[in-house]
Formats: sequence, C-alpha cells, structure tokens
Amino acid sequence: MKKATTVDDYIELHPKFGNKLEELRALLLSTGLKETLKWNAPVYTLDSKNIVGIGAFKNHYGLWFFNGVFLKDKHKLLVNAQESTKALRQMRFDEDTIINKEQVLSYIEEAIQNHKSGKELKPERCKQPVVIPEELQVALQEDPSLDHAFTTLSHAKQREYCEHIASAKRETTKTTRLEKIKPLIRKGVGLHDKYKNC
Repeated sequence: MKKATTVDDYIELHPKFGNKLEELRALLLSTGLKETLKWNAPVYTLDSKNIVGIGAFKNHYGLWFFNGVFLKDKHKLLVNAQESTKALRQMRFDEDTIINKEQVLSYIEEAIQNHKSGKELKPERCKQPVVIPEELQVALQEDPSLDHAFTTLSHAKQREYCEHIASAKRETTKTTRLEKIKPLIRKGVGLHDKYKNC
C-alpha cells in the first residue's frame, strides 16, 4: 500500500471512508489543533504533544485519543484497542455510523483541556534488578569508597558493570575486568561513556 505524505493523501488512500474522514478532520481543525502526519496517519497536536489521531482500517475508522484514559467517556464511545495499551483510547465508527458532531467535539475539547491541565500518562520504565556478580560484591564489601561510588551510579550504569563482569567465562578475565572498571566506577562514569561522544 502506498504511504501517505500528506493528510489529503491519507484520506485518498481510504476512499471507503473519505467523506467521514473529512468530517472528522474539519472537527479537529475547528478546535485549533495543529495538523501533522505521524506514522503515516493524521495526528493533531497542541504544544507539540499528540492529542488526537485519525485512523482508517478495513471495516472501521475513528479517532485515537493519546491520553484517552483520562476522558470521562459519558457517552460510552471509547474502546481500549489492546489490553496492553494504558493511555490510548479509540473511538470507532463503521461506514453506516452517522457522526454525532456535538458528542465527538465534546471528547476532543475534553482531551485538549486534559492536556492543558497536565494530565498525561507517562510510559513506565521497567527496571530489571541489578544482579551483582560475586567478584564485584566482594570488592564493594572490602572497599567502602568503591561501594559508595557504585551505589551513586545510575541503575543502567550499575547493570553495565555487572553484566561486563558476569559475561566473562574465565575467573582470570573476571578479575582483569574488575581491576579495569574500578577507576571508572570511582569517576562515576559508565562503562561505555567514552564511546558516546565519538
């Protein structure tokens, strides 16, 4: 399927729902949201933040509310498209649906107000626990200043060092690696920091 480079292209690529998509587009533009194209679909933003998107599929079309979880949904028009989706909510229509512009506009305006009041569901970062290999654990117990330096490192940097030691097959390699990373830990830098600015 051809990729859309403009919102007009996107609507042309979905002739089955073309007129309905134009109706939704007009509603969205009437609110002052900025029209953009992201992920090859129309997205409407405020302060560079995604508020609502338009989507067309084989048997339905609709609106995506990026922080739809905060909408009151008093008309019971929203669905959670996937169980794993936390914030996104979709308003679906089929080709026989007559769009109630007043209702749809009330959802869009509520989404705008929610954004203005700072309601946003931020993605959770899954922190894997740091498993400290025995060799490093012993070194940290024997040297309180090294232990302090290690505990002040970010979670990601701690994990880098632990994986670096644990991935060595031979004990001699583990010992060599441990000696090489001690000065880096004391400096508060990550194992790969020297490569990040290259």
